[in-house]
Amino acid sequence: MTHTGPVDVNRDTYIRWRIFTLAIIASFVAYVLRSNMSIAGDALRKDLGFSLSELGLILAANAWAYAIFQFPGGVFSDHVGPRKALTVIMVIWGVITILTGLIPDTGVLPVSAALLLLIVLRFMYGMAMAPVYPITAGVIFRWFPSSSWALPNGLSSTGLTLGAAATAPAIAWAAQNYGWRNSFLLAAPLAFITAAVWWWYGRDTPGQHPAVTPVELELIKAGRGADIEIPPEPGAWKKVLRNRNILLLTGAYFCMCYTFYIFFNWFYIYLVDVRGFKALEGGFLAAAPWITGAITATLGGALCDHLCVRIGPRWGCRLPAVVGLSLVSVLLVGGAMADNPYTAVVLLSLCFGCTQLTEGAFWYAAISVAGRNSASACGIMNTGGNAVGGVGALLIPVIAEHVGWIPALASGSVFAVTGVVLWLFIRADEVMEAGK
Repeated sequence: MTHTGPVDVNRDTYIRWRIFTLAIIASFVAYVLRSNMSIAGDALRKDLGFSLSELGLILAANAWAYAIFQFPGGVFSDHVGPRKALTVIMVIWGVITILTGLIPDTGVLPVSAALLLLIVLRFMYGMAMAPVYPITAGVIFRWFPSSSWALPNGLSSTGLTLGAAATAPAIAWAAQNYGWRNSFLLAAPLAFITAAVWWWYGRDTPGQHPAVTPVELELIKAGRGADIEIPPEPGAWKKVLRNRNILLLTGAYFCMCYTFYIFFNWFYIYLVDVRGFKALEGGFLAAAPWITGAITATLGGALCDHLCVRIGPRWGCRLPAVVGLSLVSVLLVGGAMADNPYTAVVLLSLCFGCTQLTEGAFWYAAISVAGRNSASACGIMNTGGNAVGGVGALLIPVIAEHVGWIPALASGSVFAVTGVVLWLFIRADEVMEAGK
């Protein structure tokens, strides 16, 4: 049973927001279990005798797998439906997190074997996590009216950022008090609990959910007919791959996410090793960009929805993206060059917040262009956004070790400016036609 008591069929029951809340919780859990390596990684590498570059290989393995399997993850979601797809991958997250916490000492395994095992496990986690946002995009397309796509996408980024924000102090505390292995083992049950609740309550489409009233169903379908109940076209991924706007979005998302991954992979280590903060203080301060991002992702989504209604999707998506990326390019350099470490934290937190200001625009544009093929289209876009994570995981420590951390951080400004240029050519109002 998914509800109790009689349902008033003449009112909006807001089941779409309950479904979406579960998707946000899944996003939160995904990033708790993913970003724990960035926080516990410093204790892990010192315990197992890894260099900074070897830790970079572990982080890069996760990023590359996450990027490579975005598009297959979107196709997988289109094929089996969001309910089954999200349940399966969450169970896998929990299993891999447990296995990571069971890595033995280097007295049992040689350093090289421990390194290889962690690379394999993080690659597998990246592969299993890859479908989560293509799945979420498909849920938003099916469960929300077309006038309200950006806010849910912004809120899904809020779940991501809050997950990362919670991870930094919690994992730093757990790793310091109970060891890095237990920091993984304590987090793993979150995946199993969320998977069970999602399977119990979630449905692929509003028409399948017993608690959705005709009023809510009509609201969701407004202006779209029955397309939310129609499965994606056979071979839709080929059409999506040829679409000019999806490819431009992919390139622009690649550029934005270069800066995202600077924060995701290296910000805690930068605060402790470069700015001189203590481990626990660094853990709390490392949460600041993610909390800022949680606020700006929500604001950016609401702003994008408002602009798309007022001036149309082309400029409604373009303006938040261009403004956000322009601010990223300035704040990243300013934070890198700040003399006072607390000033640096403030500027860099605002910089990360500006990356999240653009999230709603990216995902709204992809859904607007691709329609019922949204999961595949968003999988392609997110491939670009996360392929750069593998690049940055290796490039940032190389630049930092050979030139310094100021050029390493400031390299993100070049990508941000490139993203601005690409957005000037993206037309979110050009909807893909069936069969083309």
